[in-house]
Amino acid sequence: MASKDSTVGTIVVAVVLCIVCSVIVSTAAVMLKPAQQANKQKDFQGSILAAAGLLQADKTVEEQFESVTTKLVDLDSGKYTDGDPKQFDQRQAAKDPATSEELSDSEDLAKISRRENTSAVYLINNDVGDLDKIILPIRGYGLWSTLYGFIALESDLNTIAGIGFYEHGETPGLGGEVDNPRWKQIWIGKEIYDDQGDVSIKVIKGQASPNDDYAVDGLSGATLTSKGVNNLVQFWLGEEGFKSYLSNLKEGDA
Repeated sequence: MASKDSTVGTIVVAVVLCIVCSVIVSTAAVMLKPAQQANKQKDFQGSILAAAGLLQADKTVEEQFESVTTKLVDLDSGKYTDGDPKQFDQRQAAKDPATSEELSDSEDLAKISRRENTSAVYLINNDVGDLDKIILPIRGYGLWSTLYGFIALESDLNTIAGIGFYEHGETPGLGGEVDNPRWKQIWIGKEIYDDQGDVSIKVIKGQASPNDDYAVDGLSGATLTSKGVNNLVQFWLGEEGFKSYLSNLKEGDA
């Protein structure tokens, strides 16, 4: 039998210790996974509510999200489609060739390569059952990363009620200013489509005129992130995104 002070004994002790630690870590990961998934879902739902300016500190996210109706939309037809929104993974759908389409260079304004065929949308009705706000998922490439977020629209389906990004890797203090409440406030009340129905909302370089209903100030020192946000918003509110759905919804034909 090897002495505990020998090289073999040291190796045996190290191996046993590694195995024990691995078992402990694996067990903890399995036991904590449900809680982690619940927290992830809570953060996701909170981001949806926050984008619409509806997140309240005095109520739980779960309570507030009960007022949100989630539906699935076929992005090509702009019509609601069958499926369980609770089981729908939009990121996975965007990666799978069976549930997404590859975008050409001329189509891929948001630089996402593939666009899912189906998207989740989030509707909030008022007390009498009429549409109050709708929140749409958006994403696109900035300077360093893909920005994932939501844009909320008022019941006219043309006025922006809010915008927010819940995941990105942009430079803190520069492109990371997409999280700045003051910059997000600028979006509120801006309009998306002009009188001809074209997407006119845009992030410009510098400061926008207060009288411009379609222009949002660019982020100082973050030209490429600003351009990325401009492009992803125009993509998701355009023909490849939610435009046909919003048109159908406005006409009561979604």
